[in-house]
Amino acid sequence: MLIALNKPFGVLCQFTTHDDRPTLADYVQQKDVYPAGRLDHDSEGLLLLTDSGVLAHRLTDPKHKQPKTYLVQVDGVITDDAVQALRRGVTLNDGPTLPTIAEHAQEPSWLWPRDPPVRFRKSIPTSWLSITLREGRNRQVRRMTAAMGFPTLRLIRVRMGGYALDGLLPGETRVLLR
Repeated sequence: MLIALNKPFGVLCQFTTHDDRPTLADYVQQKDVYPAGRLDHDSEGLLLLTDSGVLAHRLTDPKHKQPKTYLVQVDGVITDDAVQALRRGVTLNDGPTLPTIAEHAQEPSWLWPRDPPVRFRKSIPTSWLSITLREGRNRQVRRMTAAMGFPTLRLIRVRMGGYALDGLLPGETRVLLR
């Protein structure tokens, strides 16, 4: 079984917790499925869940280099030089990243409001990027944009391998494979 979830902002990428924070159990009714990869609690978008260890491995193991595409809202108007640097790869404290596909993007018309909203500052504009990675280090996109001087304000995964968000609203699930 393979299930797509549009993971809302603030949801932990696990089924249990020792406090009152929302978890996957609040959104996924199917039993015996587990996340194939993770999204931080402050990231949103496509999360795949499966009951197949083989499929989870194929989707997440770096040797398979499955592309993961994110829409990223950053603080400030990102420069062409910063986008080019993201394309080449960025050196982080745990070493250089692989090259990415990075493009300027517009805020999508289909985007849902975030709760709580992203902070708004009149004097500092924001901009959007589309970034596709073939690796998946901890908080990698956030660390990459910060290294370029453009902190991430909002991060939404829209595609993982051959699977896409495709109109799922936050908290909605869709069975992709039975």
